[in-house]
Amino acid sequence: MDIKLSQCFIAVDDHEKALAFYRDALGFEVRNDVGFEGMRWVTVGAPSQPDVEIVLEPPVADPGASPADRQAMAELLAKGLLRGVILRTDDVDAAFERVRAAGGEVLQEPTDQPYGVRDCAFRDPAGNMIRLSKPR
Repeated sequence: MDIKLSQCFIAVDDHEKALAFYRDALGFEVRNDVGFEGMRWVTVGAPSQPDVEIVLEPPVADPGASPADRQAMAELLAKGLLRGVILRTDDVDAAFERVRAAGGEVLQEPTDQPYGVRDCAFRDPAGNMIRLSKPR
């Protein structure tokens, strides 16, 4: 049996700003853009990984969610307390410069970590932490 990652989900509060980050700064391609009951899901992915996708979804992707739940998620997202993702690259320094030049909020410049990777970190426009990593 072979089990692989197919999709992961990242909450965003502004899809246009998210696209400027994920498509324009990181170089992902847009694969799908779907609306449903006033919500929007945009699927992006690396051209080199056609079978792996990141779905940029509303903070609460449930039309039946209570106003209190929506407010709680919006507050957590605004504080940057929702989890992000670690992306692998073959050149952390070049990727860092590309994202920084595009206006990405730098959390950590490229650093050799004691656990065997060189990595850096940004916040996307919604506040999610995105790490770019390369094994040493």
